[in-house]
Amino acid sequence: MSLTREIIRVKRDGGELDEASLAAFIKGITDETVSESQIAAMAMAIFLNGMSERETRLLTRYMRDSGDVLNWHSLNLDGPVLDKHSTGGVGDNVSLMLGPIIAACGGYVPMISGRGLGHTGGTLDKFDSIPGYQTHPTNDLFRRAVHDVGVAIIGQTGSLAPADKRFYATRDVTSTVESLPLITASILSKKLAEGLDGLVLDVKAGSGAFMDNEQKARELADTLVRVGSQLGVPTRAVITDMNQPLAPCAGNAIEVKSAIDYLSGNNRPNRLHQVTVALAVEALLAGGLADNSDSAKESVNRVLESGKALEVFEKMVHTLGGPHDLIERMEDYLPQAEVIKPVLAQQNGYITQIHARDLGNAVVSLGGGRLTSIDKLDYSVGISEIAELGAAVEKGQPLAVIHAANESDWQRAANQVIDTIKIDSQKPQLTEVIYASLQE
Repeated sequence: MSLTREIIRVKRDGGELDEASLAAFIKGITDETVSESQIAAMAMAIFLNGMSERETRLLTRYMRDSGDVLNWHSLNLDGPVLDKHSTGGVGDNVSLMLGPIIAACGGYVPMISGRGLGHTGGTLDKFDSIPGYQTHPTNDLFRRAVHDVGVAIIGQTGSLAPADKRFYATRDVTSTVESLPLITASILSKKLAEGLDGLVLDVKAGSGAFMDNEQKARELADTLVRVGSQLGVPTRAVITDMNQPLAPCAGNAIEVKSAIDYLSGNNRPNRLHQVTVALAVEALLAGGLADNSDSAKESVNRVLESGKALEVFEKMVHTLGGPHDLIERMEDYLPQAEVIKPVLAQQNGYITQIHARDLGNAVVSLGGGRLTSIDKLDYSVGISEIAELGAAVEKGQPLAVIHAANESDWQRAANQVIDTIKIDSQKPQLTEVIYASLQE
């Protein structure tokens, strides 16, 4: 079957596509012989009728192979090539710590990350707040950083999974993003194109996540783990809570400072620490760098307490063009907002709800996130010192500190924070930050 319209018709009518049809359709997306309207029709057909696991696996494989697949053999690395992907949330700066932790434990991490869109922050935007840091280095510099430092966190190039870029752009404007097989293929095609030996996934559930409940998150995690493993890369997943920000802060430069404070041991918030360590443990197990969870955790704690992970972070920043003394002179290098002051509780009680998506949108309204791909960011703005769910507060006590460009922006964000953080007389039942860990 070669005609695009016939391929679409099969899926429209609930049929299962054969290997040749999927290969032809993805090739057509890549070489642009398939039109935008045909991509939209196929996306809607898949959204409505789903795909079998076999179809999902084949779709992922052909999207991965639509461009370059990185190969690290020529570097003669003495450890596994590993990476992590998060499905996105608020205050999720885990990648900034996790890459250096894995590298300090003997792995190599060519982490290709994205920018934020909507209420979620993007890893790339955080690194853009560091003066001089090259989020799009030359290929030679990228490979040298991976070889010499053990980790390089950069942006996606057009040569990796180009079919996904075009497919996703159409899904975004046709309300077909929330499709399990399409999400799976989109995430894995890009990550598997990195030439990995192991992959760990942070699949988030809750008010600040794209999957708003644990059941949906588990379905996605199950599919990602199975498909990734079937395509030859040991894949593990951790399902984590996103009913409040993961770190007690959100905003680009603010989250960089949070990451440095974490790696240096100055401040390791409990929820953030639990998720970071859990993902690091799963990555080490996926890459064969540890025999069991206990030994993996010991390795992670050792590189954190010795400062080795912090040294790797600092070396990565400098190798990719950033300052060599960022750790010692954060205040000089990271941009700071003009107005920094707390928003105060309006009553006594316990914090019973933090709608993480709304909190993320408050950061966007300050200028720290984007609604369209061309929006310019203010890297200095955001929210820090966010009180946790279940915390007891008194009227007049700070709920969070808002970093804004001016007083009017601060006031607007303050109103959003007050609306977003609910206070009641009864202490709420709290959930664990880690729901489950999955492997094939």
